[in-house]
Order: sequence, then structure tokens, then C-alpha cells
Amino acid sequence: MRGAKKKLFKGRQFTAEIILWAVRWYLRFPISYRDLECMLSDRGVQVDHSTLFRWIQTYAPEIDRRVRTHLRMTNGSWRVDKTYIRVKGEWVYLYRAADAHGHTIDFLLSRRRDAAAARRFFRKALGQPHTVNPRTITVYKNAAYPIAAKAMKRDGELWRFAKLRWVKFLNNIVEQDHRRIKRLVRPGLGFKSYTRASRTIAGYEVMAMIRKGQVVGVPANDMRAQSDFIAALFRTAA
Repeated sequence: MRGAKKKLFKGRQFTAEIILWAVRWYLRFPISYRDLECMLSDRGVQVDHSTLFRWIQTYAPEIDRRVRTHLRMTNGSWRVDKTYIRVKGEWVYLYRAADAHGHTIDFLLSRRRDAAAARRFFRKALGQPHTVNPRTITVYKNAAYPIAAKAMKRDGELWRFAKLRWVKFLNNIVEQDHRRIKRLVRPGLGFKSYTRASRTIAGYEVMAMIRKGQVVGVPANDMRAQSDFIAALFRTAA
């Protein structure tokens, strides 16, 4: 593990502690790279905003990957909705799902809004270690969802008794959670590429899971415990 840690941070001019501190703060709060550059400078750390960008692109998806196996199980009441993210001046679709308690189930950035995209999202969500095959899937009226659900039931990917339903007020919990994503994206003035958007959003979402208390043994809104947890993921000091 120690060797893996050194390899992951090899070639960086800054310590793992500083890098992880910067990545955590960017992914949790609505700040720009230049804002973060000023914050670090105020603490005596001189790092260019372009370097901060590279850190986010490298370590945000890495945090997402490492956190997955530590998440609490979500329940079988899925609330599914999509929001819009601007990438290279065009709108793309961000599929998101939460359970009845507001805990994040999963997310998927997609260039299309069709049955194939919906099926990819459901497959991705079902493949996570913290999810269960849903008993109900609450969606907004969209012809793509019934088509995707029917095909997945036929192929045995989705429980055949799972109920797809449209109850607008039940999806308020995930719709309100979209605001957090919009608030985080706004300071960056949009994404320049689809890959960059996917990596950054993965970081936004996983930090929200940690903040919501979805990690076993890490209380919600306990920033000290959350910092220690991320440090432990990389076997470094907080």
C-alpha cells in the first residue's frame, strides 16, 4: 500500500496532504480554481490554478473508485431524475438517482436522452456494491424509462416485480439535490470536454455521499472524520 501511495503521487511537487486537502475543498464547495489558488496562497502554498485542475482530473475519480466499497447499503425505493450540464457550449444529460432517504444511489453523464441511456444508467447503478435491485423506481413521465425497464426485466437484469411509477412529489428529494450540482458547477463556467466533466462530477457526487453520512463509520457533516477517512484511503496523514 505504501508503494502504491508513492506511485499515485509520484512526480508531484507537493505533498499528498496538500493535494488531498485542495481536492476535497474544491469538490465540496462552490469555488473556482482561481479561488482555490488564492486560498492556498493565503496558507503559504503557491500553486497555479492549472495544476489544481490537473489534481482534480486525476484524484476525483480515484476518490470515487476507492469510496464505493465503504458505502452503506441504499434501500429499494429509487427516485430517478436527470438534470442538464453544459459541456463545450452544449447541454448534456446527467442521470441521477437517490433512495427514499435522499442517499445517492448513482449517477451517469450521457450525451443522449433515450432508452439506451436509461438502460446504461440502471445497469451502472445496479452494479454498485451499495445498491440493491429496486422494488420501485419513481421517474418522471418519459417513454425511455418503460422501454429500458421492460428490456432489463426480460433479460433478468431488473427484478421482474419492480414497479415503475410516476409520482411527481416523490421525486422532489432528488430534484432538490440537483441544485447542489448546479451550485458546484457554476463557478467553473461550464466544462471544456465530456471527459473532464465526467471526472469532476464523479468527485462532486462522491463527496456528497461522504457529506450525507453514507460512508460506514463516518458521520454526516463531520469534516474532521471525513478528512481522516479520505486520508486513510490513500494511507496518508489528514
